[in-house]
Amino acid sequence: MHIMSDHYVKVKVQLEQLKCAGVVVGDTETAEEQEQQQLQVVTDAPPLQPPQSPIHVSLHVRRDTSKCLATARTRSKSRTKYGSYDRSVTTRDASAAGQRLDNAPSLQIKGTGKVLQEKAEANGNVAAGDHTLKDTTSARSRDDANANNKPVKKRRPVTVDTSKAKTSLEALKISIRHLKWKEFPIGRRAACDIYWHGVSFHDNENISSGQVNKFPGMVEMLRKINLSRAVRTMQELFPEEYNFYPRSWILPEEYQTFATQIRLAKEASDSSTCSSSSSSSPRATFIVKPDSGSQGDGIYLIRDPSDLRTMATTSSSGSGSVSVRQVVVQEYIQRPLLIDKLKFDVRLYVLLRSLEPLEIYVAKEGLSRFCTEPYQEPSAKNLHRVYMHLTNYSLNVQSSNFVHSDSRSTGSKRTFSSVLARLAAKGADVKRVWSDVIALVIKTIIALVPELKVYYQAEIPPGKPGPTCFQILGFDILLMKNLKPVLLEVNSNPSMRIEHEAEVSPGVFEYVPSPVDEEVKVGVIRDTLRLMDPLKRQHTGAELEQDILLEAGHPVERAGPEGDQHLAAAALPSLCLKQVFPKYTKQFHYLRTVDRIAAIFLRFLGVKGTMRMGPTAFRTFIRNCKLSNTSFSMASVDILYIDITRRWAGTQDQSREAGMPLQAFVEAFFYLAGRRFKSLPLREQVLSLVEQCEAALGGQQQQGHHPEDRPRPLRISHAPQAQNSPALARRGQDFRLHQTLRPSPKANSDH
Repeated sequence: MHIMSDHYVKVKVQLEQLKCAGVVVGDTETAEEQEQQQLQVVTDAPPLQPPQSPIHVSLHVRRDTSKCLATARTRSKSRTKYGSYDRSVTTRDASAAGQRLDNAPSLQIKGTGKVLQEKAEANGNVAAGDHTLKDTTSARSRDDANANNKPVKKRRPVTVDTSKAKTSLEALKISIRHLKWKEFPIGRRAACDIYWHGVSFHDNENISSGQVNKFPGMVEMLRKINLSRAVRTMQELFPEEYNFYPRSWILPEEYQTFATQIRLAKEASDSSTCSSSSSSSPRATFIVKPDSGSQGDGIYLIRDPSDLRTMATTSSSGSGSVSVRQVVVQEYIQRPLLIDKLKFDVRLYVLLRSLEPLEIYVAKEGLSRFCTEPYQEPSAKNLHRVYMHLTNYSLNVQSSNFVHSDSRSTGSKRTFSSVLARLAAKGADVKRVWSDVIALVIKTIIALVPELKVYYQAEIPPGKPGPTCFQILGFDILLMKNLKPVLLEVNSNPSMRIEHEAEVSPGVFEYVPSPVDEEVKVGVIRDTLRLMDPLKRQHTGAELEQDILLEAGHPVERAGPEGDQHLAAAALPSLCLKQVFPKYTKQFHYLRTVDRIAAIFLRFLGVKGTMRMGPTAFRTFIRNCKLSNTSFSMASVDILYIDITRRWAGTQDQSREAGMPLQAFVEAFFYLAGRRFKSLPLREQVLSLVEQCEAALGGQQQQGHHPEDRPRPLRISHAPQAQNSPALARRGQDFRLHQTLRPSPKANSDH
């Protein structure tokens, strides 16, 4: 007598279920003999061979399982010797089963030679089917219905690393909750989709994928000196378009120029005063700003170069070394627009979403920050009154006159829209004001982009894995009496704090929520995340169109869990960020001349990760662009390189890298353009040389030069020639004050 294992008991139970399911297998005795035959095949496997071909049978599970189990217990008591295998399944049932189960998954029962064919469920069980041809059609219909109702894969939440967020943490947390994303406040070992840094790109050095909310080099580029240099370069080419930035001097290197210009202006003002009974313009006043200062630290007003404070500072390391503190001196705007007799400025938030292609968004709402003392024109008696002349929040919040208000239109900090509403009530053209502000933003970023591209390729060279970048910038803008906007500065790390310190009881200070800050700043951060959603970019065209409708506040029906997330997104307000570039590309693309020069500069850097051009690369640039001739030999090229590089080396001592930086290369490029096209104005000179270089380099690419002789390419944005530039036709006084924006036909106007 053979002892059966649990496996064989299961096999026997399955065979009994065949009988209960109504399969025709002959009489009971034959079935019992068949059962014993299968068991004997298992126990006496070595001497016996199983049947050559399995029998296809149809399973039909009946609801009366108790009967099946009882039958199984009864038959398990029967033991017979090995007998002949009976294949008495009727031809009709076997053929029907074969037709129905040809394409079904199969399960072979060990020791029986039979194959159970039917759909396997997810848990490993076998779902039995009908055994009649009539029921086959209904089974297939059920399968088709199940196929049409397949569960939609749930979209995973976007992951955000907030471990370096610092002061923007609270507004960022609220934004993540609104979007139903997943926050990692202490970071995680696996990569996140978005990394939110509080200061710079280098807050976290170990990022090789995802997106970071800081660009490499943005902190350096938005220091007062570098911003002034970038805008000044554009003012040389387009003086009328860039007249929104006050005259500025970089000290101490330009001290002699500054002192001379002030002396001449003072003499001219004195002579005009003597010739007329009353002075038509007030005496010039200047504002001094430290290069790396912030929050109003170290800012003061002067009227004469002799009023400048010492710029020498002693090293804090105790070595006793003395360094010169660089500052920017700007012409002070003496006639600003006043509201309630108070001077104010506008903090406008701008999203730089991409450098290549250039993509800029401007927040539809900003903050108006007011001084806390009534304004008076500068005089020797009030130059020191910072609460009257400086609009910095960090300064005025210390004044006893500062008013914290929950209202959008009162207090020392209000929304920009409330200011525009007051201007509109007085008959001002606020649409024109907005157009001028947007034009100022676009032109400023166009001036910054060339240097930012150099920083970017140095930090993340082509072919090296690294994150993509975006950044929120804070533009500080002052409105003059004629409503013309003036750029004060651009902040790489604008404050995103949504609370302020308040005295809740005598001597007790706590941070309390600021509704005005929360309204503006949370919206900017939330919609920045919506625009940078990495999963949204994987959608199809139809899904992306639905996302745009959702962002505009129009509900769109979707089935499944993913549709639920999109319906939840419909509860979000419409985007508070407006795309301004490439939307207005047609009107501003001609200004990207320096960007084209930077593209040529990047082609000849040679070594990946470097930011400065060596002498060999500069000679290669001259030779490949065919700029040398008998009157300008390669020896003259070397002298030009040494002269310009040496002069710029003293202005950028923070860099350890030797060579020619981009700004020095631009100066050399201007010099070469002047030599080659002497009869043309500077703008046409530079454009002509740019086109000549691009044509020469393009011809070399088509000829297929050796890779070492052909520097790696960078996509170059081609601007129209200056003769066809719309700037030449806009010479009137009206354009200098205001500019009308018209969207480009091919620009993305979804936002």
